[in-house]
Amino acid sequence: MRKKKIINETVELEIESLAFQGFGVARLDGFVYFVKNAIPGDKVLANVLKKKKKHAEAKIEKIISPSPLRIEPKCKYFGICGGCSLQNLDYSEQLKWKKQQVEDSFQRIGNFTDFKVESSIGSTEIFYYRNKMDFSFANSRWLLPDEISSEELSKPKDFALGLHFPTRYDKVIDIDYCYIQQSTANEILTYFRNTALEYDISGWSNKTYDGFLRNLIIRYSFTQGKFLLILITNEFSNQAEKDFLEKVKSEVQKLFPNVASFHQAVNTTNNPVKVESQKLLFGSEFITENILGIDYQISPFSFFQTNSRELNSFVSNIIKFTQANENDVIWDLYCGTGTITLPLSKKVKKIIGFELSEDAIFDAKKNAKLNGIENAVFIQEDLHKKNISEKLAEYEKPDIITIDPPRAGMHPSLVELVLSSGAKRIVYVSCNPTTQARDCALLSEKYRLKKVLPYDMFPHTFHVEAIAEMELIINY
Repeated sequence: MRKKKIINETVELEIESLAFQGFGVARLDGFVYFVKNAIPGDKVLANVLKKKKKHAEAKIEKIISPSPLRIEPKCKYFGICGGCSLQNLDYSEQLKWKKQQVEDSFQRIGNFTDFKVESSIGSTEIFYYRNKMDFSFANSRWLLPDEISSEELSKPKDFALGLHFPTRYDKVIDIDYCYIQQSTANEILTYFRNTALEYDISGWSNKTYDGFLRNLIIRYSFTQGKFLLILITNEFSNQAEKDFLEKVKSEVQKLFPNVASFHQAVNTTNNPVKVESQKLLFGSEFITENILGIDYQISPFSFFQTNSRELNSFVSNIIKFTQANENDVIWDLYCGTGTITLPLSKKVKKIIGFELSEDAIFDAKKNAKLNGIENAVFIQEDLHKKNISEKLAEYEKPDIITIDPPRAGMHPSLVELVLSSGAKRIVYVSCNPTTQARDCALLSEKYRLKKVLPYDMFPHTFHVEAIAEMELIINY
């Protein structure tokens, strides 16, 4: 077995800026250091963890002098769970950094010079904003720093309900309270933990692939003020597990009247995301969210943007960027469940949405019917096929194209299709400015980049959404 190389090196660093994923950047003698949880203006003593030819990764051993931009994180799990990696940075500075991240990507990767990056639009709420959290059960708990040296533990080591420690899927950080989900959701989390411990129900093991409890997914509708819960389990192996499920089924209805829907899903496989069967324990099959006057039915495993509070504003800006009118035909590439398609359909002649996911297409069609929308068509299609131009040739040519791809961006064959489409405008939405900049650079063969609008849908994280507007070069 290869032994892990231990680097015994400590350096004093002044943090200059932030890099992608929120690492603080420092330079010493021409060498670059990426320091976890460090922010611009910090002077730190750092421990080197990994060292390569031109850069190193390090962690803070001691803050010699804190940056004036540094604030006290609200969450006690900051720096441990890895979720809110910027919670120690003033929010106005987070927005400035996210704008800079987008601007740097388009300049460095896309080689754009003549364009405008607007100021980041921030979230109206920087806590309690998520409408979905996926918590894991485990039979092994990650100990917090103050517990390692403690002789007595307040919680058992062989059970946890919370979030995975970064890069360690065999252990889970037991979370008492998460500040980015609804406060009642934290009460639900505590209830399931305590009841599982009361009945001595085992959590899942990623090493031996056994245990009854696997995941608790909590979804929330801001429109309704209602929760949808999914408890993912293994098959029953004893009476205690059956009694536990009957207990929570009965008590959740009484203790949490705003839980409108409670489902059990079964997964007996080693695949963490597979669901073999599913049943409704009580309530409705779905909850409903309303965005720009459109009702969306959200079923247990359907995709929906996790910050629905900001969707009205976000989608409104996408629609604004299209400059669409009643005579326009729009292609919505990677349309998902129709978050952009359905509100935009009110303003145009026709929208054709393309998406690979069969479930997403099903939800999109269902929501179109629910809202009486007849000018939106949804097609299941793999947009990364080499012959995608042939596949889409049978559909009405677009006047405008909206694009919202996965983090990896567009397939080269799809880029070629868009370039040959003749569309007068492209609105490219992305959660990854690096691939967005790369794709926009490829599209700049025929389209001019006008502006980019960064949007913070995920406060305290390094993630940023961006809307890019491109227009056809008239004299091409």
